[in-house]
Amino acid sequence: MLHALSFAFVDSVNVLLIGVLVALALMLGPGRYRRIAPLLLIGDWLGVFVLSVVVLLVFDGLESLVHTVLDSPLFGILLILTGLLTAFLTWRGGDSSDLVDRILAPLRSPSPMTVGVGFALGVVQSATSVPFYAGLAVLSASDVAATQRYLGLFLYATVALSLPLLAGLALAGVRARPHSWIGRLFARARRNQARVTRSAGWLVTLLLIVIGVLQIVS
Repeated sequence: MLHALSFAFVDSVNVLLIGVLVALALMLGPGRYRRIAPLLLIGDWLGVFVLSVVVLLVFDGLESLVHTVLDSPLFGILLILTGLLTAFLTWRGGDSSDLVDRILAPLRSPSPMTVGVGFALGVVQSATSVPFYAGLAVLSASDVAATQRYLGLFLYATVALSLPLLAGLALAGVRARPHSWIGRLFARARRNQARVTRSAGWLVTLLLIVIGVLQIVS
């Protein structure tokens, strides 16, 4: 289970969702932020959880194929290649501000749409994340009983959302005490947004390559 959760943690480096939370904190008053951000995070968690259930069901149905891939060097090679692709995309850079602006449009007041936007973000982020699938493949091939595996998806989805959740809590603290040390830290990060985004990309690259190499040599 811990091996699977390591991939969920890599998946939690969700620059887009954290960027949306930062934009909300800048755009909204403290009271409105505290009402809207939790709904967004709940929706995102639900999106990750629902997709993880579906993917685990598929992997359980392909048990022999999943075991074959995990027991071969191919799994580690795929992780390394994904890390190299992440490195290329990080090096090339890009600006997601237009996408963030479109996401913010329905988030100016708390409503069921807020949860729906979060759900869509969770599904899209996970569906396009190789670590998300890798962790579920490891979980599917583990010796954990089926009931425990599916109950474990509650924890899997929570770990996959851990960094955005911490960012959301920190932003609430920043709004309450903008001149605290954490407020100054976020102000500095906001001034160096491109550098922070690149750092997140390099972190994901490093984690994927290290996990891939360990998978091959183990």
